[in-house]
Formats: sequence, structure tokens, C-alpha cells
Amino acid sequence: MPHKPSVLFVCVHNAGRSQMAAGWLAHLAGDRIEVRSAGSAPASQINPVAVEAMAEVGIDITGQRPKILTADAVEASDVVITMGCGDACPIFPGKRYEDWKLDDPAGQGIDAVRPIRDEIRDRVTHLVGELTTLKTG
Repeated sequence: MPHKPSVLFVCVHNAGRSQMAAGWLAHLAGDRIEVRSAGSAPASQINPVAVEAMAEVGIDITGQRPKILTADAVEASDVVITMGCGDACPIFPGKRYEDWKLDDPAGQGIDAVRPIRDEIRDRVTHLVGELTTLKTG
């Protein structure tokens, strides 16, 4: 059985950007890519505006909970995408790391979060194309 690529999205609170990215990846890739998300200092709940923004495009992330970033999660992932996590992310040789510069939706209204959601969608769409092409190509 071919290896299923695995992606870990990391932001500080695991409440907004990383949760939206994980929601997009699960939606766009289905079961072709394993999805994880975590935070270096997880919040107590997902940002309700991020939940609202994703619901507008038909993606339900209400069942997700912020999780603490662990070395095991990083080690188990092929691609680690950070979003403002900085040096808190452990580095393992052989992993692909990307840092996505995205505005933080924390404390923002829906009108400010929609463009963040849409930029994440565009980046995740590109990532899905790369990972599924590598796997099958």
C-alpha cells in the first residue's frame, strides 16, 4: 500500500489558522492525505469566527479542539506548516517545513477572517496538488 502523506498545521493557539487549514485539507483531499493540527500554546476553544467563516463555505470544524504540539506529532508528519509559531516548533531532519505568513484571525470580525480563510484555501489547494502529484506521479 502506498504511503499516505501526512500534514501537520501549527499555530500558537491552534484555534484559527491551523484549524481552518486542517478543515480545508480534509475537505479538499479527503482520505488521500492525513491531517493534523496543533498549537504551541493551545487555546481553550476554537475561534468562533473561524468556525463561522468555514461554515460559510460548507466546512464544519465545530468538532475540533485545540491540541498541544508534541514532538511525536511532528515526527509522524511528512510536511509541517507553521503559521506564526516561530521557534516553538521542533525540527526533525527529513521533514518538509513551510512557514505561511498569514494574518491572525484572533479578535477579528468575520469580514477580516474571510480573506484569511480564502488565502488558506488557495495555499491548501496548491499543497494538495503537490502532495497528490508526488504520490501518484
